[in-house]
Formats: sequence, C-alpha cells, structure tokens
Amino acid sequence: MTKQITSSIMMIRPVAFRFNEQTAVNNYYQQVLEGVTANQVQAQAQNEFDTFVEKLRAKGVEVVVVEDTLEPNTPDSIFPNNWISFHNDGRVGLYPMCAENRRLERRDDILTILKEEHNFTINEVIDFSHYESEGIFLEGTGSMLLDRVNKIVYAALSLRTDAKILEDFCVKFGYKAVAFTSNQTVGTERLAIYHTNVMMCLGEGFAVLCADTVDDETERIALVDSLEATGKEVIYITEAQKHRFAGNMLQVQGENGEKYLVMSASAHQSLSPEQVEQIEKHCQILSSSLDTIEACGGGSARCMMAEIFLPKNA
Repeated sequence: MTKQITSSIMMIRPVAFRFNEQTAVNNYYQQVLEGVTANQVQAQAQNEFDTFVEKLRAKGVEVVVVEDTLEPNTPDSIFPNNWISFHNDGRVGLYPMCAENRRLERRDDILTILKEEHNFTINEVIDFSHYESEGIFLEGTGSMLLDRVNKIVYAALSLRTDAKILEDFCVKFGYKAVAFTSNQTVGTERLAIYHTNVMMCLGEGFAVLCADTVDDETERIALVDSLEATGKEVIYITEAQKHRFAGNMLQVQGENGEKYLVMSASAHQSLSPEQVEQIEKHCQILSSSLDTIEACGGGSARCMMAEIFLPKNA
C-alpha cells in the first residue's frame, strides 16, 4: 500500500557548507553572515546538522547519514531532496539542477550505499538531468510536493520548476499535476518563489499552505479545492511565517507509528498557538535550531531530508 510518510530518510553531512553565490541569484532567503569566518559557518552548520539527526533518531526515525566530500565543491549538498527522490516501487528519480555547482551533488555511490549498507531495493533509475542541456530544470521534491497516495503533484512554476519536465515526471511516475505560480515580494516586485516546498507542505491528513503567495485567484481556489478534495485540513500561514520557513516542514514516522511534523526552531517559534493546536491534532511537532543553515543556505528542515520509500530486501 502506498504511504504518504516514511520512517526512513537520507541526509548529507556537510564538510564545506557555505553561502552559494550561484543559487543566491533567485533564492532571496540566503544571507551573507557578517563577521563569521568560513570555518565558523561550516562548524556551526555541522553542529546544527548533528543535533538535528540526534533528535530524529531519538524518536525512532531511521536516518541514513552520508558524509559529503571536499571535492567536488558542493556548498549546498546538505539539501539532497533537490536532486533525488525515492519511490515505493523501487524507482529513483534524478533531477536537473539550475546552479552548475549543484549538479555535482548527484552521486552514484549513494545508491550503492543504500543498497549494500542499508538493504534498500533499487529497481530502476529515471534520470531527468539531461534537461540541463536545454537550460530547463525541475529540482526534485523542492519543486514538487508529492501526494503519493492520491498521485497528485503540486508544483509552483518558476525558473527551477519547469512545466515541460513536470509533465514528463507525471507521465513516467503516474501523477497528475496541480501547477500554479507562487510569488513573494522582493523590494517593490512580486517575484516567483524558487521552490514549492518553501510555501507549502503536505502531511497525511493536512497541508500547511501560504495561500497569499498565489496571486491568481483561480489558481489559488483550484489549489485549495484539490487539497480539500483529498481530505486534507488546510492550515494557513502568512508570508511573514513563510519567510521563517514555516512552509518548509516534513511529516515523518518514528517508533510505534508515532508521527511528527519536523521543522526548524525558527519555523516553530513563528507559529501561533492556534496553528500549533491545528498541527497537533494530526501529529507532534519536532523542531531543531537550523539558524546558520537557513541563513547561508536559504533552505530549512524539509530541504535537508530526502525521504526513502524504497522497499527493503527481506
């Protein structure tokens, strides 16, 4: 039976995490930390990563930690969900990345590690990365929110989320797309949000949504209607909360079937008591400080976790 959430995730432990100039072109969440050395940024990010992993494992989540390598230089390797996805039929998706230095994150040895060291079954690899030669991109489950049970993919179209590749994904994996445009205010302009998982998240019985980013009323209504038609309670967040990564959350399963909505401390602190109550009707909240990772990387908790739905060998 298809599940929406998993108890197994893959994470990449950083060795040279830093501000990535190539992604900062259209990721308006990234910041240069003044007065902090590169070594200090890496040390802080690694400490945040290790603490986060400890909290997940303490709840019974299986975390496959893969060490990053110094070469090639991949400052954003801590966000693996953008280049790979794992599916319950044993298939793996590989995705085209906008930033050239992020393309170097794709590692064949990770598939070997999952098979040989962790007993996962991989039947087929579906590689979309050839679209990079056309200058179009689809950045994994950053670009696409997968309703795995109902076979619906939600996608905010942008430079990093191309409609042509989205259609190809839907054909190959058997999904139907609900596509829309999601914007944020940058200076005096409304510019496309770079990843869908910044403005919404999907849980089993709920969705967290920053509906105010969908400026087109028809698209906004269609998005909410689709979520509600599949039985999800829509929990609305504001644009200010989105900016603190309150949309960048992931529901996971721990010991004894216990479920958690995983987020950063910043996202957690931004939530109102009413929003917390709405979430806790569905599952517990698990949060951890990711301040350095959020500031320099422009991504948060969800981006750090690549869900593993692959079957395990008997």
